[in-house]
Parts: sequence; C-alpha cells; structure tokens
Amino acid sequence: KRGKSAINERIINIQKCTHRVTFEKYMGTPDVCIDSRLIKADWTKRIRNVPHCTHVQLCRKYNEDEDSPNKLYTLVTFVPVIIFKNLQTVNVEEN
Repeated sequence: KRGKSAINERIINIQKCTHRVTFEKYMGTPDVCIDSRLIKADWTKRIRNVPHCTHVQLCRKYNEDEDSPNKLYTLVTFVPVIIFKNLQTVNVEEN
C-alpha cells in the first residue's frame, strides 16, 4: 500500500527517465532523497555513457520533520551488482 513504509529493490533504466519523477511515480511520495553513492555510480562514465541499468533500493519512510507537509519520503540508494541477468523487482522485509 502507498500509505505505509516499504522497501523495494528494482532495476532502473537511467537513460530513459529523469531521477526524481521516476522514483516519485514508483513509491507514491513527492519527497525523494537520492544517496550520493547512486549519483557517483551513474556518472562514473561521464555524460556520454550514462549506464543503461542501475540496481537501486527504494525505501519509503516516515518523515521525522514535523514541518513537512508530506508524511512519507523516499530514500534511493545504490545496490552494487555485477550481472543484471534474471534480476527482478523484490519487496524486501524491514529489519
């Protein structure tokens, strides 16, 4: 459900779509925080060779800031993967 916290792991085609709009659409939250490791991984080959596939983890969490109008936000982190073959979207159990 979109009203609860959740964790998803999925493969994103970075060349096809813009970061924030895509993650807002997947997780249903307007607030998106992108981890610096993801930005570094996407720009390792510079602007001319942005990687097609990137494995990311989307964590929808409750916002601790009381002044924020949105009660949920999405944290996007990079998951290092060597081979993308047979990887699918996975809902991860929270610890």
